[in-house]
Amino acid sequence: MLPVFILVSMIVLGVSTVMAVFTNSFIIAVNLIDKAKSKNLSPSDVIVVTLCVSNIFFQLIMLINDYMSFVCGDIYFTDEVYILSTVLLILPIYCSFWFTVCLSFNYYLQIVIATHPFLIRLKLAAAQLVPQLIMASIFISFATGLPAAWNFHRDPPSLNMSTNESAEISVPSLNVVYLLPSNLISCSIPLILVGIANGLIIKSLIAHTRASDRNVKGELSAHAEGRVRAARTISCLLFLYISFYISEIIVFIEIFPQSSPGFCTCLMIIYSYSPAQSIVLIFGSPKLKQVSLSVVRCVGGISKEKTKKPTVLFIKLRIKKTVTHHQSE
Repeated sequence: MLPVFILVSMIVLGVSTVMAVFTNSFIIAVNLIDKAKSKNLSPSDVIVVTLCVSNIFFQLIMLINDYMSFVCGDIYFTDEVYILSTVLLILPIYCSFWFTVCLSFNYYLQIVIATHPFLIRLKLAAAQLVPQLIMASIFISFATGLPAAWNFHRDPPSLNMSTNESAEISVPSLNVVYLLPSNLISCSIPLILVGIANGLIIKSLIAHTRASDRNVKGELSAHAEGRVRAARTISCLLFLYISFYISEIIVFIEIFPQSSPGFCTCLMIIYSYSPAQSIVLIFGSPKLKQVSLSVVRCVGGISKEKTKKPTVLFIKLRIKKTVTHHQSE
């Protein structure tokens, strides 16, 4: 029987995968339906759809990867399988980080009150730049992720001198010479750029918050509300990014022993990254939020109708009797 730690990890990973596939597919479906209705997708929608596709791929690969490591360790730790699964995990992680950068700066361009000619040109050309930014993100991710396949090494297993038997299984690992620059380019730099974008959005939010942004009832105008929503969304994405990045580093360098509370916490953060990110995207978009709430109301209404007990109405009928008197002549 598998240890409790592995069983719990497999259950949590399975649940998070179902949630990630559902929420990310929901985002993709809503935008594709709008596209089918001949509605033009905004640059943010295009980036979000691409990010969701990457998240689904990452979550499924992580599910297969970890289940194999838990159940079929002998097969998983062979050179071919381990290298392939690691590369397939690295690529969507790097893509997700760079797509988050694209989304952050697109939000910034949408809400910033541009006065510099360069920023004005960027705002006007945002729709044309987004496909190029997405392709550049994919190119950088593959350029830094694919070389991992040729940068593995396997340390020789330590031997017990008395019994002449290996004390532990040798596991393939990435070379530090490759790992450091690739991590810097596709993990650390995107993190810094998202942080800069978030800081610029908050700065713009503080600098341009005026009394005129509120109506008579004290409610924010549409533009001011959009700035607040963008700042909140990017801040949540940045928090998830940092949590995921730190957890990955801790797990990779094995600061905590397996099955310890620290290791379990990091593993749960990694497993929940994709569904948590999709939930942030849903509540950060008025369109997605409205559709999701409509779906919840619809499902709730159907369930109430099914559980509603039938009622029997009793109708009292009053019968009026008429008596006819036949008078004899």
